[in-house]
Amino acid sequence: MLGISFLSLQASSTAVVTDTQDDTVIITVDSTNLRFSPSEVVINEGQTVRFFWSGEFLDHNAVASSGIFTTGSPQTEMDYAFTFDKGTNDTYDFICEPHETLNMIGRIIVNPSEDNTDTNGTDTNGTNTNDTSGTADNNSVNSSSSLNGVAVVPAFLVMALVSRYLR
Repeated sequence: MLGISFLSLQASSTAVVTDTQDDTVIITVDSTNLRFSPSEVVINEGQTVRFFWSGEFLDHNAVASSGIFTTGSPQTEMDYAFTFDKGTNDTYDFICEPHETLNMIGRIIVNPSEDNTDTNGTDTNGTNTNDTSGTADNNSVNSSSSLNGVAVVPAFLVMALVSRYLR
């Protein structure tokens, strides 16, 4: 049982956030230091994805294969956000450059929105990826749920039960 609990900590997860235009999905680096968490998110146009990690042992970055966003050079501390504005619906695969060969990859699926307000993707620096009309929206931050966090509690419970049983 202990082994199964630890394996559940390694499971990849998918966050589905499609509530409102102002939601921000946070992607972090999981406890193994070699996976994005969640590894896949589903959002709507107009929502923001924030790459955030702090105090990591290894340097990481997130670079979209399409070139639509990059967090820059790999770092142990990261706080970067990108808003997928109107017209950016698509599937975006991204990698951690230093750990691509170790399968540190992720995916952002952007569904089309129903409004027609903006047509350009932007990052939090206000840099427009298409022209000068887009802006970043970073007002509301809602952390995405992940299976990794949920599996920690059962793992500790199993360890406690096993240690009591072996006494």
